[in-house]
Amino acid sequence: MTRQIYIQPIAFAQSPQSEEGDAVRLAGSLVWASRFALIVRENGKVIARERLGAAEVPAALAALPDDLAVAAQVQWANFRKVHPPLKCGERTIRLEQPQVAGILNMTPDSFSDGGSFLDKPQVAFDHAAAMLEAGAAMIDLGGESTRPGAGAVWEGDEIKRVVPMVGQLVAMGAAISVDTRRPAVMEATLAAGAHIINDVSALRYDPRSLELAAASGAPVVLMHAPGKADDLHSNGNYADVVLDVYDWLELRRDACLAAGIRPENIMLDPGVGFGKTLAENLALMNGLAIFHGLGHPLYVGASRKRMIGALSNEAPAHDRLGGSLMLAIRAMDAGAHIVRVHDVRETVQAVHVWRGLRDAALTDFGQLPR
Repeated sequence: MTRQIYIQPIAFAQSPQSEEGDAVRLAGSLVWASRFALIVRENGKVIARERLGAAEVPAALAALPDDLAVAAQVQWANFRKVHPPLKCGERTIRLEQPQVAGILNMTPDSFSDGGSFLDKPQVAFDHAAAMLEAGAAMIDLGGESTRPGAGAVWEGDEIKRVVPMVGQLVAMGAAISVDTRRPAVMEATLAAGAHIINDVSALRYDPRSLELAAASGAPVVLMHAPGKADDLHSNGNYADVVLDVYDWLELRRDACLAAGIRPENIMLDPGVGFGKTLAENLALMNGLAIFHGLGHPLYVGASRKRMIGALSNEAPAHDRLGGSLMLAIRAMDAGAHIVRVHDVRETVQAVHVWRGLRDAALTDFGQLPR
């Protein structure tokens, strides 16, 4: 018999004073949660669910049996954890408000912009410069498509696609993450000046990746994908997609810690669109806040994903701006620290307005005088 416990935020407050202090700031973000569900699973099946106000949670955790109490206390502490800034060379990326990672695909076959920048270095450079000028905190650079059905790329070709652009981005002073699952590409791009490893296989694709990432000291993004090897979208069978992805990320995080990757260098991505149905993707977006219980910054990439087309008359990838903004805002409302997007200028504008609304809510307007 295996029992697991989860703490899930289920109600949010615009500010702590709107709940007279009975709210928890989530993971150092500008999001406060006022109610939580305490969920217990046994052998993958939910057997108990209790709803609690923020002030009621500590007593409920203290009353738990020993096999659940320790994990619950760790999660509760993680919800209130403030994450340190990311150090990317000379750049520091603070995580108390949402940050935007701009996507730059040096590929012929990415689902949204494949071929737009491959073999067009000046076009790619100008696009990256425009994203940085628009307010992107970092550029996420990729040389291999990971859309369903995409063919594998030889690591030598991937290196040729991305390393020259890393050099140009370094010259611009950009913070750079590299979207790759191959250790040779990780090594080459870090040597060229990249700062972050963003691996859609969560460092599973090649056993050398764990050791390399640990030795490099670079931050890593661990993304959930149910499949292995060259088919990351396969084996998407879930009893409860949110809790199953939570368990998977926890196990993968623990493997990375055991390999020597420092906890402050780990970010977690629930993998929206990877091996999940429309209903499962929607559930994942609605349940994002639970992942703060794992204690690491939350990284969300839902820009232009297939789910948007499925909900909007099969709109093509280049015509999914409205849906992409909605999903980015949903991620921010859940306390996500970084959103990975194609449409940087529009998303940054949404972040500014979102931040303005949050700042305004922190005033005492409408409260009783003290």
